[in-house]
Amino acid sequence: MRALISVSDKTGVAEFARELSGLGWQIIATGGTMEMLRRSGIETINISDVTGFPEICDGRVKTLHPKVHGGLLARRDDESHVKALRDNDIEYIDLVCVNLYPFRRTIEREGVEIDEAIENIDIGGPSMLRSAAKNYRDVTVVCDPSDYGRVLEEIRAGGNTAVETRMQLSAKAYTHTAEYDMCIAGYMRSQAGLSEKLFLDLDLKQELRYGENPHQSAKFFASGDNAPYSLATARQLHGKEMSYNNIQDANAALNIVAEFDEPFCVGLKHMNPCGAAVGRDIAEAWRKAYEADKVSIFGGIVACNREITAETAEAMKPVFLEIVMAPSFSPEALEILSSKKNLRLIEVDMTRDGKSRKQYVGVNGGMLVQDADSTTERIDDTMCVTRRRPTAAETADADFAWRIVKHVKSNAIVVVRDGHTVGVGAGQMNRVGSAGIALEQAAAAGFGEGLVLASDGFFPFDDTVTLAGRYGVTTLVQPGGSVRDEDSLKKADELGMTMFVTGVRHFKH
Repeated sequence: MRALISVSDKTGVAEFARELSGLGWQIIATGGTMEMLRRSGIETINISDVTGFPEICDGRVKTLHPKVHGGLLARRDDESHVKALRDNDIEYIDLVCVNLYPFRRTIEREGVEIDEAIENIDIGGPSMLRSAAKNYRDVTVVCDPSDYGRVLEEIRAGGNTAVETRMQLSAKAYTHTAEYDMCIAGYMRSQAGLSEKLFLDLDLKQELRYGENPHQSAKFFASGDNAPYSLATARQLHGKEMSYNNIQDANAALNIVAEFDEPFCVGLKHMNPCGAAVGRDIAEAWRKAYEADKVSIFGGIVACNREITAETAEAMKPVFLEIVMAPSFSPEALEILSSKKNLRLIEVDMTRDGKSRKQYVGVNGGMLVQDADSTTERIDDTMCVTRRRPTAAETADADFAWRIVKHVKSNAIVVVRDGHTVGVGAGQMNRVGSAGIALEQAAAAGFGEGLVLASDGFFPFDDTVTLAGRYGVTTLVQPGGSVRDEDSLKKADELGMTMFVTGVRHFKH
């Protein structure tokens, strides 16, 4: 039995080759892999001794040869194939262990030139993988170091891998080459000035019980990108499986948490925050967020940006919640909350990486792609456009409200006081309607003065400002940009209100 080994990622390959050799397999290798194996004391045949031809063109041509691909592609159960190999003095190759030049890592480096990128396009590697994968009934193909142990175990037990295993490894090899080619195609099209093609590279993470409704099937796919604030890499510590709607809601909550560095907690229902607050610590942030809307939080989702402590867990325990997310849970908090059988407890990496990312939304027959709305302006006094100047507390509340309102379905209005929401109006067909909902909610909770109101879009008329004045709002935050901005500004001055204009809108449709 013969194995051909040629790898860029050399993790574990010496141990793999040593064990194969000990099991009686001949090891063939190329270039750097051969040198590394020989240094490790493993008897290795140079690929040039197999082909009878030297590596040429700086190693660009070394395995593209009939004595390699004939040995891989020949069917052992086809007499004409067997005769062709015998007539041409070609021996079988029974296992290929190959992974490819690091093209993706190369092009991700800052300042890389196209000539360097091209030299990291593997030709022989994908060819060997595809040949071996095509002939999986006779040949084992290994492209992932995590499969070394499984392959060795089967060879030790039966002299070779099982055909079922070879088929699975074949599928992995085709996936490996497809992902590799997608990366190359995207890069070369951009370099050549051709129109962009969108390639998605996602792995199935979870089969979901159903989608938005029980009659819809659904699955959760994850990218290989270790993004912060991501459910794809989160760790569920307790509770039943997440559903489609749980994942949507939890993702929306995590996007809000990502806005804050200070201790912060948000409660969310149907992808809109129903209560959000900052506090001296996470226990205070939870208390303020919960008290902002005790009704809507029922059956909701909570996300915090600090460890859940025993104190916080005891305060959460009496409330019916679907999910609690945090960067960590203290052992005491985990014990307290785990007493609730169905409550999902999820540990989420909240370490920022500063990378910009894309957002993908499916539509009938296509997909929309945009830059994620990941930057939020911090409100300061330079944005004030009214005669009345804000107090420090009003500026802080305006900044808090602006970071929340961008995550509420448009038309969006958020009313805030003392670092927590007191009213949220979401998804109405007109802005004054959303304002009415948020302001009525604040009034019903007993908040009637010193309020701050944020709007995700501009005020097309002065009606929202007028309504806000009736409910005790002293400070407004809005992006501006209406042809009638002056009307709203005059009304704010007339009512003795402060208005911040950010110059940037944050619609969330």
